[in-house]
Amino acid sequence: MLFSIVCVDKPNSVQLRMDTRLEHVEHLKAHADRLLLAGPNLAEDGTTSIGSILIFQAETAAEAKAFADADPYTKAGLFDSVTIKGFRKVLVKPELE
Repeated sequence: MLFSIVCVDKPNSVQLRMDTRLEHVEHLKAHADRLLLAGPNLAEDGTTSIGSILIFQAETAAEAKAFADADPYTKAGLFDSVTIKGFRKVLVKPELE
């Protein structure tokens, strides 16, 4: 099953995000076979990261939560909130990539 993992950064945490980014990317790479999508949400300026969206394949919500909890961003305390919900892929438009 697919799960959406929507994370919202704490205010004024850009430096924490940058300091932890390499470990976060390694975590994603280690689970790339189960990630449909991963990337940051952006502020209105179109460049500042203010959160993350991931679509992750797992057997259960608990497994998706364990993946999210193991993320170095989570461990560093970057997120103000993390929401995990079941997700159904209906339409994919590769030409928008």
